[in-house]
Amino acid sequence: MSLGAHLVELRKRLMYAALALVIGMVIAFLVADPIINFITEPIRIIADRRGDSFSALNFGTITSAFDMRMRIAFSIGLFLSAPVWLWQIWAFIMPGLTRKEVKYTIGFVAAAVPLFFAGCYLGVMIMPHIIELMWSFTPDGGTNLYQAQEYYDFVFKLMIVIGVSFVLPVFLVALNVAGVMSGRAILKGWRVAILIATIFAALATPAADVVSMLMLAGILIVLFFAATGLSMLFDRRKRKRDEASGLAPDLV
Repeated sequence: MSLGAHLVELRKRLMYAALALVIGMVIAFLVADPIINFITEPIRIIADRRGDSFSALNFGTITSAFDMRMRIAFSIGLFLSAPVWLWQIWAFIMPGLTRKEVKYTIGFVAAAVPLFFAGCYLGVMIMPHIIELMWSFTPDGGTNLYQAQEYYDFVFKLMIVIGVSFVLPVFLVALNVAGVMSGRAILKGWRVAILIATIFAALATPAADVVSMLMLAGILIVLFFAATGLSMLFDRRKRKRDEASGLAPDLV
């Protein structure tokens, strides 16, 4: 294909992806109320425990409520339309890949997408505990008026950060398949990996919420060792394949 034909193809793929995103945003905007009720449930629990109405979600400007709905619509719409725009990206790059590259790409995407959504789900699950724990440090006589934009940003960023952290082991395997890192090289960094996972879990969760921190750190460590084992398995298969092809052991 010529450069112009590639650009036409790219424009078509982008239009399909944008249309799917818009449809997903419309659907998410219509069902925004249950989503808002779900993410603000910790605030209502805090208000019930205090026995007053001073703990609430605060909309400080005229457009704050609409802005929050649009943010939710974009985020949820992006997730709902993910199968479409991921397919459009894949359909654009697939013709330029070899059969082996296609196989590896499908495997990486098939592993990365569920792990990302699993991380987002875990973020949603620990979010109420984090908010309630932070509320417990409010002194007597204090109030908790949560700004809507900051509250939503906290929930969204928590989901994205934990979701991305779950995908990192897939990138380690990708580096191994590309020949950048061997499985043994990845294994040698297990102490650093455990330290990084613990620090990340401590930053992503409140310092006093030890249970959430240990749960998140444990999952990340298990994913790291799973990626290490898979990389070493790939190295072993590659070594056997090279030996079968007649390469000298020292070259292998």
